[in-house]
Amino acid sequence: MRILCIDIGDKNIGIAISDEENLIAKGLGNIKMNDDVIIKIKELIEKYNVNKIVYGFPLKMDGSFSAQTEKVMSFISKLKSEIKNVEFIPWDERLTTSMAERFLISADLSRKKRKKYRDKLSAQIILQNYLDSLNSKINQEEIEW
Repeated sequence: MRILCIDIGDKNIGIAISDEENLIAKGLGNIKMNDDVIIKIKELIEKYNVNKIVYGFPLKMDGSFSAQTEKVMSFISKLKSEIKNVEFIPWDERLTTSMAERFLISADLSRKKRKKYRDKLSAQIILQNYLDSLNSKINQEEIEW
């Protein structure tokens, strides 16, 4: 089973998927935020045999909620009502967009091209952080034995 990551924005949702071993995150692209977005996410769940959705949870730097946090919570609530048998996991997304932006600038991409890849790369960073956390826990358990 694979893990899907969504980074929810006002205009786009960045999408990333794990490999089958849940070790590496791969950016898939962006989905426009419109009436078809839930259908498209359902299609990805089926296509990739997804059992978990990690979603970027936007917090202010002090850890408090923002207006964007409320928007994400509302969207996830709608998604949960439409999608069953999938675990939803919030993941702190602070600084992932700026990390993605710095990476894209260092790759010498134009502003227009950076805009195209930023959401997808942010989702990939969020998912990779989650996967690294999972695998770190597994390795710790192995060491304790």
